[in-house]
Amino acid sequence: FQIRYAGAADSSVQFIFYQPIIHRWRETDFFPCSASCGGGYQLTSAECFDLRSNRVVADQYCYYYPENIKPKPKLQECNLDPCPASDGYKQIMPYDLYHPLPRWESTPWTACSSSCGGGIQSRSISCVEEDIQGHISPVEEWKCMYTPKMPVVQPCNIFDCPKWLAQEWSPCTVTCGQGLRYRVVLCIDHRGMHTGGCSPKTKPHIKEECIIPTPCYKPKEKLPVEAKLPWYKQAQELEEGAVVSEEPSFIPEAWSTCSVTCGVGSQVRLVKCQVLLSFSQSVADLPIDECEGPKPVSQRACYSGPCSGEATEYTPEETELLYGSLQEFDELYDWEYEGFTECSESCGGGVQEAVVACLNKQTRETADEMLCVTSRRPPQLLKACSLDPCPPR
Repeated sequence: FQIRYAGAADSSVQFIFYQPIIHRWRETDFFPCSASCGGGYQLTSAECFDLRSNRVVADQYCYYYPENIKPKPKLQECNLDPCPASDGYKQIMPYDLYHPLPRWESTPWTACSSSCGGGIQSRSISCVEEDIQGHISPVEEWKCMYTPKMPVVQPCNIFDCPKWLAQEWSPCTVTCGQGLRYRVVLCIDHRGMHTGGCSPKTKPHIKEECIIPTPCYKPKEKLPVEAKLPWYKQAQELEEGAVVSEEPSFIPEAWSTCSVTCGVGSQVRLVKCQVLLSFSQSVADLPIDECEGPKPVSQRACYSGPCSGEATEYTPEETELLYGSLQEFDELYDWEYEGFTECSESCGGGVQEAVVACLNKQTRETADEMLCVTSRRPPQLLKACSLDPCPPR
């Protein structure tokens, strides 16, 4: 350096010298092929070279210079010829000490995003190397490109979701007028097996009303002597029990006969907890505590007519009186039960009374009671209610 100083006395000059780069990265030739035949791969590497001594030195010398960038190794296929048919032996070359054979490694699949109807699951894939001591470490992905990369996403649970399957409707519960019909609805999986998992919101209804066009009365000339009045059948329908279903439910049996022949007596019945076994279409009894909800009453009051000595059976003359001379009213107006009144007690046992109304058979509207025959008015129908004991004060 030649310096000409012409500044003030307090001036200073600073000189910065850069040491010449004497260590540089040098790319090596390809290493031997990983297989002797049948297709293998080979890699290049990079070594630190001393420019003054023309020899390879430790890699740490080349890391002193930030601008001295280490070249990435290259990968290529080799020995692609098929192995000789004579022995078919494919010699695998021993691992290079500095570049062990890399491989793909995956994590376990995640849980499926959907339990049915098709979902996806994923996993992560990484390229790893294992050294001679058995230590595994992640490396750049290009080192594993000699084999196809494993998929990271796959479909799962592609089978159809369980669906509701409704079976045929049962016959109507009545032979005339309006009644009910029932059907079994099952939750079926993709294999056709009865299972769970169907949405309760989409379950088809298992009960619906049905109407039989046959009128619920007979002409005078066809009416047998032992026929019951229409309200007698309706009173029975008001007491229809539950139908056995796939869910445990209380099923009451028929009421016993009234304990008295006239006046107010009592009736009893057996209440069971039952369930419908869909696979065998049979009914099984369960312990009472398996059924939820209120248990139907097993005892109630009953009315057997006034205790004034009248006959309880209808004679042909009475039938003629009720049906013959009043046929035109029978065709249009008649008495019917319309549910029950509220219980007379909230606990400790009470009584409900059936509400009787005079209806127009065609319009089903309430009519003046004067239009219905008084002698055909159904008797008082009572039933017990609120049988649970009252709580202590």
